[in-house]
Amino acid sequence: NQAKQIWNNLYGDIFEARYLIVLFGLGASMVVGFVYTQLLRIQMLLGLVVWGSIFTSIAIFFACGAYAFVTANEWRDADPQTQSDYNISAAKIFSYILFVVGGIAIVITVFLRKQIQLSMACVRAAGKSMSAMPTMILFPFVQIIGIAAFLVIWLYYAVHLASTGEISTKDVPTSANVKVRTFVFDDFTKQCGWYLLFCAFWTAAFIAAVGEIVISMCVAKWYFSRDKRRVGSCTIFACIKDTMRYHLGTAAFGSFIIAVTQIVRAFVTSLQKKAKELDNKVGQALLCACQCCLWCFEKVIKFLNKNAYIQTAIFGTPFCKSAREAFSLIVRNAGKIASITYVSTLILFVGKVFISALTTGAGYVYLDYKLTDQLYSTAGPCSVIFVLSWFISNMFMSVFDMSTSTILQCFVADEEMFDGDECYAEGELREWLDDFDGEEKRIVGRRD
Repeated sequence: NQAKQIWNNLYGDIFEARYLIVLFGLGASMVVGFVYTQLLRIQMLLGLVVWGSIFTSIAIFFACGAYAFVTANEWRDADPQTQSDYNISAAKIFSYILFVVGGIAIVITVFLRKQIQLSMACVRAAGKSMSAMPTMILFPFVQIIGIAAFLVIWLYYAVHLASTGEISTKDVPTSANVKVRTFVFDDFTKQCGWYLLFCAFWTAAFIAAVGEIVISMCVAKWYFSRDKRRVGSCTIFACIKDTMRYHLGTAAFGSFIIAVTQIVRAFVTSLQKKAKELDNKVGQALLCACQCCLWCFEKVIKFLNKNAYIQTAIFGTPFCKSAREAFSLIVRNAGKIASITYVSTLILFVGKVFISALTTGAGYVYLDYKLTDQLYSTAGPCSVIFVLSWFISNMFMSVFDMSTSTILQCFVADEEMFDGDECYAEGELREWLDDFDGEEKRIVGRRD
């Protein structure tokens, strides 16, 4: 009963704060994400933005923790006490968690400071390409519009399908005469539901794949251009045209593989639910292991697809050949690509955390100031704001992530195909990679 009451209060809080959730989770996160990516493409401000984001994210964790701790003490010392003991304890626990996360972030930053500094050169090269083509920053808006348009149509058919079920009434075993109405669906309707779910998975993956190919093609054209001044904002429109004309099949095939994996995972999830209802411990354990394997398989497929799309953008090859060439290239340069990608991903992750933390922190303060008397707890609305802002920040930072990965593959391909002055790599990127190789050899020599 207590758990049910908590969930009811959570739903009530989310409904009460729905407009502020949309304002901060969608509107504010878009503004912050756009400003952040604009700052990242300015060369002189890149170092300041990256390190500033790291320190600001850490400060936000401690500031929000201190705010929650002080608020919990004020609630405890209030006479009469207006908040329940559960809310006070939850606020204190939340503050302790934020303090611990902030401390862990400090330790990670101290140990990885040199790697972060080295990887900034790779991000700087990606920033140069985005400075030459600033319209790339706006491409996530096109993807959001595409997904939103699809969801409108998808929800129409989903609601229509859900309404075709037959209403069944059953008695609840209680002292009172309580009857509950439920929808009962036949096998054909269930199969249609699975088909709609598969369409949602495939379409979402397809839109993401098209975006990855477009961004990769833009960066590849910038990299393999002798006169980079000829690459500008109009390049993205040419890349969109080429993608729509030549590479939609590649995007469709790669996204189809991901969608199949996701629908299998969804089916396993439904089997897990049935196993739990039957209290089958062995079945639950086996299905949980299958779910973990499928999750790992999906991550591997997404990684291979991403690199295959980059190969397609560089060489114009179909999906299977691009995937094979990408895998071969990664194997030949595994150490270099893995190390640089890891540290670059860390910087991009900091950007996501910064955008999400700033948006959620601002939403928490505003909710506590405006709706503190109307909400059971701000935890529910703040959680929804964080999830929405994380999704939006991921859309923006994925442009930088794809640009960085494309530059890495472009450089490796450039290094293998051309020698000396024929290489397209600029001196700064080449010097940084040479320094990275020297640092890597020095570390390996020290271990030996």
